[in-house]
Amino acid sequence: MKTLPIAIYYEQPNWFKPLFAELDRRGTAYVALNAVEHTWSPADHPEEQYSLVFNRMSPSAWNRDHGDQIFYTLGFLEHCQARGLKVLNGFKAFQSELSKAGQLTLMDTLGIPYPKARVIHRAAQAPAATEGLRFPIVVKPNIGGSGAGVKRFDHLSQLEAAAQLPAGDPDGLALGMDSTALVQEFIPAREAHIVRVEVLNGKFLYAIKVHITGETFDLCPADICRTTSGVDLNRAACAVDAPKSGITVEAYTPPPEAIADVELIMKHSGIDIGGVEYITDDRDGQRYYYDTNALSNFVADGRNVLGFDPFAKLVDWLENEAGLEVSVFTGKSPEEQQAMTAELTV
Repeated sequence: MKTLPIAIYYEQPNWFKPLFAELDRRGTAYVALNAVEHTWSPADHPEEQYSLVFNRMSPSAWNRDHGDQIFYTLGFLEHCQARGLKVLNGFKAFQSELSKAGQLTLMDTLGIPYPKARVIHRAAQAPAATEGLRFPIVVKPNIGGSGAGVKRFDHLSQLEAAAQLPAGDPDGLALGMDSTALVQEFIPAREAHIVRVEVLNGKFLYAIKVHITGETFDLCPADICRTTSGVDLNRAACAVDAPKSGITVEAYTPPPEAIADVELIMKHSGIDIGGVEYITDDRDGQRYYYDTNALSNFVADGRNVLGFDPFAKLVDWLENEAGLEVSVFTGKSPEEQQAMTAELTV
């Protein structure tokens, strides 16, 4: 019985060069499905084409003029799962990533602390939504991505002025593609850092401390490109939009209770691989979890920062989940591998 290739469904090609490189290095049978060009039919049988689908779609696609693919992807994932095909980070996982409001509801249900917030659907609602919240506050789009659209307000008067501006004004409020946003308490970070905990197969893989400047919300902490000692990391492993304004990163081991919280969040979110970010309030030492990410790009130059290559562990897991007989591809030229992969799909 022939083994089918892994399907990697993605939107931002630069982020996955390290993954594709590791798959190519091993000669692992895979097919790259570019969401930008992708179409499907209800009559399709993807379970006859692929051993599994690994979903790498990003909610921040709307920042790259690819917002049309976000809800399209939900339909594709639902179809694959209805056909009995294994999907890693499938429909439930992607749906959970598309709602920051839903993420907070889950945390509230699980009894996990998060920054207080209210959900709005019109900019004009923002000032009233701050009742009972501590300033500073932030307004963030419900469908986010790398901090896009997040704005901080130190005083109610500032928020009132922004809320009155017309939609699309750069100084106004960004509600995002689903016209929904969170009005949320801003948490001052103790020791000026946040923590991002990564899981693989739902279990703790590693964590990093991201030392922040406090001046930007455009964070993509999986791809920070400088260590705390100021050494630039391997640029080949960095996303093209990784921030470079004084933000540094270091490996970190969170307390056991934080790891348990993250694994619980991921389990109930249906996320196989991804990251959860938390921050410690400098005012009282309370830990708050504020963002769940099903899409993880991994830290740049993992060997330097972590002491191991997370992409190698990722491909180990993918091969195991797919049941691939990788040995048949070892030592073959790229042309031979391509021909063998095509044969596997017949």
